[in-house]
Amino acid sequence: LGVVQLINSKSNLPFTQAAVDGVNELCQTLAIAFKQRQKTQRSIRSKYDQLVTDAVMSSAELELATRSARRKGADLEDILIDEFQVKLPSIGKALASFFGVEYESFKPERIKPADLLRNLKRDYVANNQWVPIDDTKEGLVILTPDPEKIKSSRIVNNIFSKHKIIYKVCPVREFQATLDLFYGASGLADSESGNIDDMLSSLEDEEVMSGVAEEVSAAADNELVKLVNRIIIDAHKMGVSDIHIEPYPGKAKTQIRFRRDGSLMPYIEIPASYRNPIVTRIKIMCDMDISQKRKPQDGKIKFRKFGPLDIELRVATIPSVGGLEDVVMRILAAGEPIPLDKMGFTPLNLKELKATVAKPYGLFFVCGPTGSGKTTTLHSILKSLNTPETKIWTAEDPVEITQRGLRQVQMNVKAGLTFPTVMKSFLRADPDIIMVGEMRDAETTSIGIEASLTGHLVFATLHTNSATESIIRLLDMGMDPFNFSDALLGILAQRLAKRLCKCKKSHAASEEELKLLLEEYCEELRNINRFKADPKAAQKEILDGWIKQYGDDEGRIMLNEAVGCDVCSESGYKGRVGLHELLIATDELKKNIQEHARVAEMLVTALGQGMRTLKQDGVEKVLQGITDMKQVRTVCIK
Repeated sequence: LGVVQLINSKSNLPFTQAAVDGVNELCQTLAIAFKQRQKTQRSIRSKYDQLVTDAVMSSAELELATRSARRKGADLEDILIDEFQVKLPSIGKALASFFGVEYESFKPERIKPADLLRNLKRDYVANNQWVPIDDTKEGLVILTPDPEKIKSSRIVNNIFSKHKIIYKVCPVREFQATLDLFYGASGLADSESGNIDDMLSSLEDEEVMSGVAEEVSAAADNELVKLVNRIIIDAHKMGVSDIHIEPYPGKAKTQIRFRRDGSLMPYIEIPASYRNPIVTRIKIMCDMDISQKRKPQDGKIKFRKFGPLDIELRVATIPSVGGLEDVVMRILAAGEPIPLDKMGFTPLNLKELKATVAKPYGLFFVCGPTGSGKTTTLHSILKSLNTPETKIWTAEDPVEITQRGLRQVQMNVKAGLTFPTVMKSFLRADPDIIMVGEMRDAETTSIGIEASLTGHLVFATLHTNSATESIIRLLDMGMDPFNFSDALLGILAQRLAKRLCKCKKSHAASEEELKLLLEEYCEELRNINRFKADPKAAQKEILDGWIKQYGDDEGRIMLNEAVGCDVCSESGYKGRVGLHELLIATDELKKNIQEHARVAEMLVTALGQGMRTLKQDGVEKVLQGITDMKQVRTVCIK
């Protein structure tokens, strides 16, 4: 940058040490000044400047966004999100850096803090831009887009004077989404927008009603009607499969729980005085006998008559101790079938399944417990076979998934429309393919076998544990083993295991972990000839296959474990994946059926021909990083 030179020493001698030291200090001072002048870093002027520091956007882009917001009279945050596609988490981190507090992202599954919100109306918290979200050991957590403003006003300290306050920041949009979650979306119908806690507080905790007339009167109460609608709407929004209403005797509150991804979670509790009216209201919605409390009843709610959603609910009431009634509602959201390729089948199972169901006639079963996805799988199979050249009849109870091209019949026992009756009618209706919702009795099963032997492709579901056990169950119903073995094409057993969320953590599997996995995988294989001849060689062959198929470039197999994040509500799991056991009816297996062989013998035959059990399929899903062994063991007995 330049040179400093000492000149004009009048004594004709070298400069003194003091003069040299002085020049050095002068140079250091100038260097600092020049360095400060050269710095291009902007001074922090706005709460979004951290976006530039984090290289989310350039300084020029932020300046442009600021001018655009000023010109349009819009909020800068909206301009950044809508015009510059800045993600909400990036804005949240910038705000956290500016205000010096933690960023709290929006969590759609956040539990509403009813006690904290009891005396806070939506208009008040929306205008003041703060809301309590949790009461932790560390203190009361307050969410706000502007912590400095709220701190200086001291409103929160006055309202929650006994609490230590912890402020967390979020963008305005996430704050609005949190208010919508707690209080209901603004601008919607009453039943959809009402705050569930306000509804509960409006239900006075009076004496428990006993007379039918009083219960009907209470069931027609506007607040209770809105509460029931709100429960159903919330359940649908949260992706819930079942709603459980569980009353308790005395003055204990009635508990309402939701089942999501196979697990129950608490939702709300309602006053004891409304336990009978809420059941009566649900009975009215599905045309049940409101005076009958000593027998179980079944019904269906077409919710579009009562609320904004076009969904149906299958309702079951069951008398419980103390003269009470439990209610369980299954949400039947009409949906499109999932393509077969996206159902989570392994390549081998998918290839064999497609080849089996492509045959012109025969009998194919999908088995598993309630809620294991049997109907979904059957409809995916039918979707692959649904062509203009094919006539497909289905008998279902209830019709959950609709497809164009299928002629679907809903069972109605009161009208005499049962599975055997409909099956007999189908045989006179020129079918190519018949699908029966469930073969629960000998008559339906025998008609199905007869139909498959007369040139029709028949699909059905069964409530059994495994593919081989299904054969014994059907033979125990009195089926002729020769006709049944001739008709059978295959049996698919299915379970649903929880899927790992994207926040999962992976690590290279140790020798001990691989050994344990291999032992579980080979547990059922020990009785087949290949394993009896040389168990170690057979195990090594399986392990080599795993490394080739699932190993990385270094030959390591990676295993994943649940972590937990905002998306999965800290559980580590999001959604579910199917585990499959596909039994193909080969000649050797048909011989076993005709000889009334035991389950163990049939299993050895099937495994020897390449079938994978539910647990083996689960282990392969673990190796793919889709789930973990804890979830596989939860749904698979062996």
